Amino acid sequence: MKILSITAGAAGMYCGSCFRDNAMAAELIRRGHDVTLMPVYTPTRTDETNVSNTRQVLFGGISVYLQQRFGLFRSLPRFVDRAIDSPGLIRALSARSAATDPKLLGDLTLSMLRGTSGLLKREFEKLAEWIRQTPLPDVINLPNSLLIAMAAPLAAATGRPICCTLQGEELFLDGLQAGYRAEALRLIAEQVRTVDRFIAVSEYCADFMTKYLSIPSARISVVPLGINLTGYERRTLKGPRKTIGYFARVAPEKGLHVLADAFIRLRPRMGEAPRLEAAGYLSTADAPYLDRVRRQLADAGCADAFTYRGELTRDQKITFLQSLDVLSVPATYDEPKGLFLLEAMACGVPVVQPRRGAFVETVAKTRGGLLVEADRPEALADGLYRVLTDSGLAADLSMQAFDGVRAHYSIEQSATRLLSTYEEIVTRSRTC
Repeated sequence: MKILSITAGAAGMYCGSCFRDNAMAAELIRRGHDVTLMPVYTPTRTDETNVSNTRQVLFGGISVYLQQRFGLFRSLPRFVDRAIDSPGLIRALSARSAATDPKLLGDLTLSMLRGTSGLLKREFEKLAEWIRQTPLPDVINLPNSLLIAMAAPLAAATGRPICCTLQGEELFLDGLQAGYRAEALRLIAEQVRTVDRFIAVSEYCADFMTKYLSIPSARISVVPLGINLTGYERRTLKGPRKTIGYFARVAPEKGLHVLADAFIRLRPRMGEAPRLEAAGYLSTADAPYLDRVRRQLADAGCADAFTYRGELTRDQKITFLQSLDVLSVPATYDEPKGLFLLEAMACGVPVVQPRRGAFVETVAKTRGGLLVEADRPEALADGLYRVLTDSGLAADLSMQAFDGVRAHYSIEQSATRLLSTYEEIVTRSRTC
């Protein structure tokens, strides 16, 4: 099957959606399918072999920004566009800056969703030109509903079915100012009809999006997350279990401060003082947040028990996870993915998570952790205490986590589900 999969770059940041899109494309390529993984905005960054197109970026982040801000850039010669859209230039500039102006983010979002009738009409014309010069795929996949305005022009240019993955864009949409959010949701709902099939990364995500974006449930297929399990070995239990880990982007919504609060409550209850180890991407904008967490721990006399390990390569990530006795990322929102849970459990590390979002189904399927009441540090502390002090429970959860990920969340299983969905809609489109 010939597949065009579009993926949204995250300006040099490690991003769960990029990881998922890249791992899926790599597995499909391994099976002999012809897959083009095409980045938009910026080149993608992953901790595995990157199979995306490294020579070209659609809707280059610099061009999009300049066209949104200055009318002059909406009519430049194409050779200037090509220079501005150079992946190397985009990579260099995106590593040094990030758009944080709420109004600019709102304006850009609406311009993208207005498609050929918006300020970025030129980019949509370039998209149509590009796809006409590309060998026709059997199916095209968009990475999220924020890019849904691509669906109609791509379908018109190719006559091929369009899929759109749903994988957490509500967090971005809910962060927009109220007026922008309402208009963005309206524009997305208005274009739902242009997509042949939506693909949700969890049962929770599918149920939520039917209401959030007014998508009929019959038009959503669930393709659970999957990870490449190469290198994920079962951790070796040595000595008392006392290391609590956090592995995710360091940002308020991921809840490191909640875990720090739980850790402060837990520490006096432990006969042998536990440690709190954190790792993950930290943006310049979120550096003050990490400083606040450090002060929170220091004020409670726990400064010496906390270490932030920074951003990790794939090998470093696996080594870090194998050093943990329990992992918790107590997100303060209803997370639809939770890739970090799969990575930890793949090493046999049990998890303690708030009872919300996709965490519920992941823990239920793997039986590799405990669920506690959301947004209550005392409940989280109780759950961590159980795992750290009950050796029988910890051993059972570890075994179930290790086996459960392999039974339900391998990239091979995820790719098989996705191919089945693609084959169904391709067959249907050819018989219509």
